Amino acid sequence: MAVTLKDVARYAGVSTSAVSRTFTPGASVSPKMREKVEKAAAELGYSPNALASSLTTGRTKLIGLVSNNFRNPIFLQIFDLFTRGLQEQGLRPLLVNLSDETDPANSVRMLRQYSVDGVVVASSTLPPEFAEAFHDAGMPVVHAFGRAATNPKVDIVGIDNVACGRIAAQTLIDRGYRKIGFLGGPDTATSTQDRLKGFQEVLSGRDDIDLTVSFAAAYSFDAGRTEMQRLLSAPRAEAYFCGDDVLSIGAMSAIADRGLRCPDDIGIIGLNDMEIAGWNNIDLTTIHQPIRDIVDAAIAVMDELLNTPTKAPAARIFECNVVERGTLRKL
Repeated sequence: MAVTLKDVARYAGVSTSAVSRTFTPGASVSPKMREKVEKAAAELGYSPNALASSLTTGRTKLIGLVSNNFRNPIFLQIFDLFTRGLQEQGLRPLLVNLSDETDPANSVRMLRQYSVDGVVVASSTLPPEFAEAFHDAGMPVVHAFGRAATNPKVDIVGIDNVACGRIAAQTLIDRGYRKIGFLGGPDTATSTQDRLKGFQEVLSGRDDIDLTVSFAAAYSFDAGRTEMQRLLSAPRAEAYFCGDDVLSIGAMSAIADRGLRCPDDIGIIGLNDMEIAGWNNIDLTTIHQPIRDIVDAAIAVMDELLNTPTKAPAARIFECNVVERGTLRKL
């Protein structure tokens, strides 16, 4: 049977309240008493019951980690970093899949049922209103990979996708491409909209540029492959900025099936710099998003919110850069 708090108190010869205070962060207990209780707990193999502790402290230490694109392999890396990072802070991540969710109220109700202390929305495609719904419900919330804003209603940690669109466009121009395509993710995704906006800002008004725009059904390998197959059935561009790496890899698969090669026949640039992008058989030129830095910063903001609920929301935006590999012409 599991060792209880009463067992530790009896073994140590102290009151149950003394044991409880010893394992309650911030509670008053003398060094001598703490040493006595911890020694008894170690000898009995006792571990505090997290659920019982939450009844005493009013804090569950549960952090809702919600996202809506589990089909994209980049989120395996993101979830790995988030879960380990939160656990290192003594917090417990509660992973929630919003892949088919359109109403933020449903998500708010779900996380209220679990009495989470805070929420991390990890998504570059959900609109700002999704994270704001948790804020309006009185929950500390951070929108990781959220849409950049000057005066956000909730804390945002991520990148400027408009700036990434500009980087991609200038990269293609600098390499001499003039028939240029944008192959984005779903047109309803905020990341797609912003990347296209920056891309068009650089290319619009240039008579020497022939720009085409298309969208994949999802940020997935199959969607990127399907959309590129359609594009190859018509006069094609010389190079494409794909909405992210997994779309790029799907597009490259369709290109190879046609007997074409990157970059000899078609150039491709992605975004994210996920691990697979650097594999020798992929070798994707892409825009690096500092994922680890974003996750670490989001966890730090959440920790600050839990301790200072009145903190004013702010946006922390990280810069991105091109990673040169083998799917574009050389400068």
